[in-house]
Amino acid sequence: MREDGKLDYIELPGGDLPASKAFYGAAFGWTFQDYGPEYAAFDEGIDGGLDAQSDAVRQPLPILYAADLEAMAAKVEAAGGIVVKPIFAFPGGRRFHFRDPAGNELAVWSET
Repeated sequence: MREDGKLDYIELPGGDLPASKAFYGAAFGWTFQDYGPEYAAFDEGIDGGLDAQSDAVRQPLPILYAADLEAMAAKVEAAGGIVVKPIFAFPGGRRFHFRDPAGNELAVWSET
């Protein structure tokens, strides 16, 4: 069962997606579900995905869950977080990204 505020997913920069998939498959036995040419999901102890989109240098993105995304965005801002990507839709739900006071970027997602 998913709970508000719990770590639910992690995205890793995928870079050369076929090479990244080959590495994790060979090294750790991971398997993937492809979602187009730039994204592959995995379920290896925690759900996650490799994202090959060509942003600037990226860090892993911890993703938290919230049943009510708007309410959680308000709580994040009230606690001192800065929303850096407002709520947007993606295949599987919606999410927003924020920076914590230390500058770490995280995201929060919901199915609705």
